Amino acid sequence: MMTQPPRLARLVLVTTAGELLGALPPYPVATPWWQEAKPVVQGAREHLGVQVTVLRMLAAERPCPHGGTVTYLAEVEEPPPRVEPWQGALDEHPLRHPWARPGGPGDDLAWADSVLRERGLERTAPAEQIRSWNLSSVWRLEAGGQTFWLKHVPPFFGHEGALLAWLAGRPVPALLGHDGGRILMPEIPGEDLYDAELPILERLVSLLVGLQRDVSGQVDDLLALGLPDWRAPALTRLIADVLDRTPELSAGDRTTLAGFVDALPERFRRLAETGLPDTLVHGDFHPGNVRGDAASAVLLDWGDSGVGHPLLDRSAFLDRIPPGAVEPIRSVWSRAWRAAIPGSDPERAAELLAPVAAARQAVIYRKFLDGIEPSEHPYHAMDPAEWLARAAELVRSRP
Repeated sequence: MMTQPPRLARLVLVTTAGELLGALPPYPVATPWWQEAKPVVQGAREHLGVQVTVLRMLAAERPCPHGGTVTYLAEVEEPPPRVEPWQGALDEHPLRHPWARPGGPGDDLAWADSVLRERGLERTAPAEQIRSWNLSSVWRLEAGGQTFWLKHVPPFFGHEGALLAWLAGRPVPALLGHDGGRILMPEIPGEDLYDAELPILERLVSLLVGLQRDVSGQVDDLLALGLPDWRAPALTRLIADVLDRTPELSAGDRTTLAGFVDALPERFRRLAETGLPDTLVHGDFHPGNVRGDAASAVLLDWGDSGVGHPLLDRSAFLDRIPPGAVEPIRSVWSRAWRAAIPGSDPERAAELLAPVAAARQAVIYRKFLDGIEPSEHPYHAMDPAEWLARAAELVRSRP
């Protein structure tokens, strides 16, 4: 992973009612990742003696994540004794998420408290803010000797709670409650499996393939829950659209991808001949989105999920594991699907799908940019072009 420069946080403060108070001087933050609110909150308390809740990013010194000086809007219940004048303007935007507005985090916590009370639980410690950005707001809660996680996601991820309820009893997070984009979940034992070794990686692939096999006949039900459609006709249209809307591409890549789009119907026809069914796609399947231990594992973060070819999940996973594990995991994936669908050809499917999977990533990031306000665009602005360039490279290398 590329080393990121240090992060400095500058906070513009408002009250929970939205009254502008001014700004605090910049201070160092322990991690460079812009979306991580916990160290911003800790830094404000340690360096400036102020208790804040981060609402959203206002501006970043660097054109892309992460590090550098980042200006956040934060709310306070008690105004600090001294603030600096701030000459900026706090505008309104129709794509602003509820948790990014003054009073929004309080509304989320009040909802979580009501769900806990329905189960006879009361919070025993102050809520801990973990993350706040354009894709989620995440809080850690303590109640009844247990830990719970409150998550609020934007409308384009809003199907996550309904999907988790539909998948109850499978290797996915349990729900205490969900309401639109809000989800309350008990903590899952174990740890996030970013550094999992080969035996666990093999088990993760088997878990996903088994789940995809089991629900492959229920595509209509999944679509009814609000999952996006990435089957051949819909995905062809989406890839053509993101290509038209990404002017940063080189002329060579644009020419390659124009031919690729024109040939997608034939590519999808050949893909269908390999025998794997459309089914549930996790959308961001990698070891860090799994929590557990050597004995059990739970697949996390289903907001990115959709309906399409199951091997759309393969490339992202292979990109996030040690190089020495890639070939063994490819083999595990193929064996699992050949066992699930006798007579299928997952190896050929993976070859045909590789540039499609990269282009789908560009589609996803374009969707993020379409669904968030401009001040948050630096998180994702470069991604559509980068993924389309990767798709073009794959087209040229795998005719």
